[in-house]
Amino acid sequence: MRFIRYSEGSTQHWGVVVEDMVYSLADVPFGEPTYEDIATPGFREKVQQAVATDALTGIPRADIRELAPVPNPGKIACVGLNYHDHAEEQDEEIPEKPILFAKSSTSVTNPDAAIIHPEDVEQVDYEVELGIVMGRTAKNVTATDASDYIAGYTVVNDVSARDAQFEDGQFFRGKSYDTFAPMGPELVTEDAIDPNALGVRTRVNGDLKQSSNTEEFIFDTYEIVEYLSRVMTLEPGDVISTGTPGGVGVFREPPELLEPSDEVEVEIENIGVLRNHVIAE
Repeated sequence: MRFIRYSEGSTQHWGVVVEDMVYSLADVPFGEPTYEDIATPGFREKVQQAVATDALTGIPRADIRELAPVPNPGKIACVGLNYHDHAEEQDEEIPEKPILFAKSSTSVTNPDAAIIHPEDVEQVDYEVELGIVMGRTAKNVTATDASDYIAGYTVVNDVSARDAQFEDGQFFRGKSYDTFAPMGPELVTEDAIDPNALGVRTRVNGDLKQSSNTEEFIFDTYEIVEYLSRVMTLEPGDVISTGTPGGVGVFREPPELLEPSDEVEVEIENIGVLRNHVIAE
């Protein structure tokens, strides 16, 4: 099932996407969903029934403004070096366990919103990533059971200030500038996709920069949830960004970084295209 957060006028709602229509969950008797609801098959069955019986108001998708599916995540946990092809382009050894870092939750921004190029940063880069959105509190879960704790999947652009990242010797500042986590456009549940077999792409001004598949994952989505839940308690609405494939701008010859006026599109098969434009601070 395909969920979406959107605004229509001054109000914000959840809806369900069916082809080019969005069916509003604003007025249903069971209420707009929590992330735990979305992770619950019984809730999704009720929503499906409401759509099938014309109980929900339909709005053309072209008439809404798409919003990030998780506007204020409790935490954004990120996995570095998680595609074989990305490790190869850096001439790095395959890690034996996931490499973790964090982004600030205030870096989240919406589809079609601006990515602000900070005045004091020269090397702003793109990274298409599959985002896992947690639906239940998870501690010490196994990979076998991990899918029961996941609300769904979305697209994340892990925008990165490479000069800040390399200067600091760690990732937090370079990953956490405001607007450096565009997210969306949809939150797609696992009954609609296989998260470990999805095409991923990045285009800048229409030119293809990254093209891979989550089959290239070193650690798949369930292994990541298992590993993270051993380290920390994962809570509903937490976002896990699962790493990017090869083709990032900083490792191109010569480097190809984002500049004001660029348009960047990150796309994941069966989830959608997340489009943003870059503006100067």
